[in-house]
Amino acid sequence: MAGKRSIMSDALKYEIAKELGFYDTVARDGDFGNVSSRNCGNMVKKAIEIAERSLINNQLI
Repeated sequence: MAGKRSIMSDALKYEIAKELGFYDTVARDGDFGNVSSRNCGNMVKKAIEIAERSLINNQLI
């Protein structure tokens, strides 16, 4: 089985975790294993918002 590839960079994950208020859990545990499903879902929503804004900004002609 092929290894998992991450779509989001670790830096982006940590930045979003800080913004959403659960970075302390990630920093304490060293990974996202103990982050709640709700917080992971919120992180994905935030990443999508960032990506959509990026697409919109790059399409301004």
